[in-house]
Amino acid sequence: MTSRERVRRVVNRQTADRLPLDLGATPVTGISASVLYGLRRALGLKEKPVRVIEPGQMLGFVDEDVRTALGVDTIGLWRKKNNMGLPNADWKPWTMMDGTPVEMCGGFAFDYLGDGKLVAYPQGDKSVPPSLMMPKGGYFFDGIQRAAPFDEDDLDAVRDYKEQFSVFSDEDARWIENEARRLYEETDCAIVGLIANGSFGDAGALPGAFLKKVQGIRALDDWLAAHILFPDYVRELFEYQTEVFIKNLEIYRQAVGERIDVIYTQGTDFGMQTGELISPEHYRVFYKGPIKAYTGWIHKNTKWKVMLHSCGSVVNLLDEFSESGIDILNPVQCSARGMDPHMLKEKYGDKFIFWGGGVDTQKTLPFGTEEQVRQEVTERINTLGKNGGFVFNTTHNIVGGTPIANLVAMYDTVAKS
Repeated sequence: MTSRERVRRVVNRQTADRLPLDLGATPVTGISASVLYGLRRALGLKEKPVRVIEPGQMLGFVDEDVRTALGVDTIGLWRKKNNMGLPNADWKPWTMMDGTPVEMCGGFAFDYLGDGKLVAYPQGDKSVPPSLMMPKGGYFFDGIQRAAPFDEDDLDAVRDYKEQFSVFSDEDARWIENEARRLYEETDCAIVGLIANGSFGDAGALPGAFLKKVQGIRALDDWLAAHILFPDYVRELFEYQTEVFIKNLEIYRQAVGERIDVIYTQGTDFGMQTGELISPEHYRVFYKGPIKAYTGWIHKNTKWKVMLHSCGSVVNLLDEFSESGIDILNPVQCSARGMDPHMLKEKYGDKFIFWGGGVDTQKTLPFGTEEQVRQEVTERINTLGKNGGFVFNTTHNIVGGTPIANLVAMYDTVAKS
């Protein structure tokens, strides 16, 4: 089978010749540029700087030679501009804090502070405050809370977020169409469409890293409290966001047709390590309707499968996700409370395709031995992959500092599965 055929069959619950493998197709199934640089060397590939396709998390672009060497079956249809609001073009040399040579997009603007911290500026504009910060010795950025204190008597969600969630321009549509055609014709990979406008309340999106100015309720603690204190604000934003998102889905469908097989729509983390961030009741009140609106549109008008990313313990929300029209669950964080892989497969294997969960990226992959990595990968493949319905990826991105030997052990085990 080609990679495209393999993934297409698995996400449609059919048998394939082998387990599909994803690396780098989405902003939540990627790899730190520094680790990718070391992996290329371990694979005996040409040594060269890695291009950073997503500056916030410092994710590296997985080139064709890496995909071929590992047997990667997927590729992402990334947007023209990255999370800093800059085109991924005009690449220039740059060096990460650990000394890894990489390439950053041409408009990337940054400063080192006196304490060794690194800050980056939205849209490369140093005339406004920085929107991202990386601590000394870090591998990725954190969002900076820049919004002024909000006025409880002057809350307007559409005003506050209108610039962040907008309808695609004709230029956007042309670029998406051309890129989709290029990926479809030049690779045999399954293409994952990346259109995360449906990330309702996403903690990563709240700070608005690509915006020069932000306003409204932006801090995560304020946002979570707003569900109780200012529910109309949350509803107003989600209604507006849903309206824009469905318009963008219409444009997206016209641009890509059936060239894509999976669409990544949402990266909102509903869980933490020990439980859900919101109750099932609040999910039903605020999130279920908007998510059903866009998944319903997708299922009515396309053959795409809808991927939802949510970290943490979401075991008490899984039935809600299924009823919301979600087809694919990622990252399958089995280390969180209640997220036992055997239970997930037995109870939800007929409701979700599991995309991720192949090995723990909090402990096993970065801190375990090669043998521990092999054992966990084998166990997850045998459990989550039983009777199909599983695309192998790590539990979220491969983070900086991960031992290359452990990566080699992981991919070697996948190849032999």
